[in-house]
Amino acid sequence: MNTATSPTTATTTWNIDPAHSSAEFKVKHMMISHVKGQFAKVTGTLTLDESNLANSRVEALIEAGSLETRDAQRDAHLKSADFFDVEKFPTLSFKSTRINSARDGELAIEGDLTIRSVTRKVVFSAEGPTLPAKDPWGNTRVGASATTKISRKDFGLTWNAALESGGVLVGDEVTITLDVQFVGA
Repeated sequence: MNTATSPTTATTTWNIDPAHSSAEFKVKHMMISHVKGQFAKVTGTLTLDESNLANSRVEALIEAGSLETRDAQRDAHLKSADFFDVEKFPTLSFKSTRINSARDGELAIEGDLTIRSVTRKVVFSAEGPTLPAKDPWGNTRVGASATTKISRKDFGLTWNAALESGGVLVGDEVTITLDVQFVGA
């Protein structure tokens, strides 16, 4: 009779807390400075395998119409068919395919990013998840931050305007930053 026991796997599920999470982007404007924006409505889950991070996974869904850049005219243009076309493509999504330890405690989270029904592989450099902490209402939370850079043209976001002084109005490279709090499910 074999009395050896197999180790138990500590897998937990966490839901994104939309009130304490953000999905931000920045892109060059007129080739001289960055314009920043954010999507206010982010949902999703983290399935965390503490004994083997490679078995963990994360999924996020972003409501495209929740885009804000602090300028109503620019927001309307970004929501139009020239850019996100939010009526035709109401969500952006990310689904991890691989999570690996990187350097200095960071993680490399590889996955499929979908914008305007175009899916491309991206790798987020992530800090976290943090150690669990109890909030004042008895919920357990963890946090994480992740960043990647993409070419907006790779996702069909090709609208631009030439500048009289040379160059273009909107840069191609977009930095995406996610700051997320998760609540224990």
